Amino acid sequence: MLVSPDFIFRIEHDPAGQAPDAVHRVSDVELASRLSFFLWSSIPDDELLTLAEHNKLADPAALGAQVKRMLADPRSQALVDNFAGQWLYLRNLAIVKPDPVVFPEFDDSLRQSFLRETELFFQSVLREDRPVTELLDANYSFLNQRLAEHYGVKNIYGSQFRQVTLADPNRGGLLGQGSILTVTSYPNRTSVVQRGKWVLETLLGTPPPPPPPDIPEFKAQGKDGRKLTTREAMEQHRANPTCFSCHARMDPLGFALENYDGVGKWRATDAGAPIDASGKLPDGTQFNGPGGLKKQLLAAHRDEFLSTFTNKLLTYALGRGLEYYDQPAVRSITNEAARDDYRMSAIVTAIVKSVPFQMRRTPEP
Repeated sequence: MLVSPDFIFRIEHDPAGQAPDAVHRVSDVELASRLSFFLWSSIPDDELLTLAEHNKLADPAALGAQVKRMLADPRSQALVDNFAGQWLYLRNLAIVKPDPVVFPEFDDSLRQSFLRETELFFQSVLREDRPVTELLDANYSFLNQRLAEHYGVKNIYGSQFRQVTLADPNRGGLLGQGSILTVTSYPNRTSVVQRGKWVLETLLGTPPPPPPPDIPEFKAQGKDGRKLTTREAMEQHRANPTCFSCHARMDPLGFALENYDGVGKWRATDAGAPIDASGKLPDGTQFNGPGGLKKQLLAAHRDEFLSTFTNKLLTYALGRGLEYYDQPAVRSITNEAARDDYRMSAIVTAIVKSVPFQMRRTPEP
């Protein structure tokens, strides 16, 4: 029994006599399985399976009610652990090793606090059914004393995490969290390029092309031996014409986050000079610092963020990469979710009711 393909794999059957490449709706039991593995990473429970066996999941109202019930269930923590871990690169946090000489305050306790903060933050948007745009501009996070001290937030005591309202507009949202800032840094310094690339790829869905093979070396010191600020070094680096086109897109986004050091601690200087966190996008739009970047993302690139989030979540739900023919479904999902202010449940429900999630194409023999 334990080696049976029916036990090891989720098997979906095609109707008898179905022509290759033909499309059909999956059965209610198969839909229940898709839904439970999407939200719980596990098999359907009795309530969901009973509805499926009575062919009631074809009713959109019943399906929507099940989505809300399952999101409220503690088992939806699997969506936080697995989807957020993949999408936000949180799994890389376990293997990063900041230089203990440069960042002596970093230890495994802080590493775990970083991870816990982002998990609780994403979980709150999910469980409280808040608009997904709050992932960028929320004015709260989840801190314990160790993490609060690292961020410079006062009057938080004890090891227990609790929701804290943030007075600093630079710190709220994913871009102000130590987990993201640490996995996008080098062991001994920040990385304007990695942080800019993370924003383009993870939040806006527009990854830059791979670097050329003859990329010049990054020089941390000037010809006079003086240590350069990150901005000075990057300006020298992208003076090379082969580097400029990509860096013109990435660097302004990364420079906006330079006030955060390699482990997410706020700083005012770099190499003894005040940090210039201003940036300018290719379209000429200017902004300054993390707060300015977040405002710009939501003002001018909100649609790109919502589309990217939908793309990433639909990819996770289907267990496959999206193709060009999936894009109408992505647009339909975001348009449907717009009616409910892009709340998490609205996006998840629209995905579950979408053609890619409910339909199956008969494979070629």
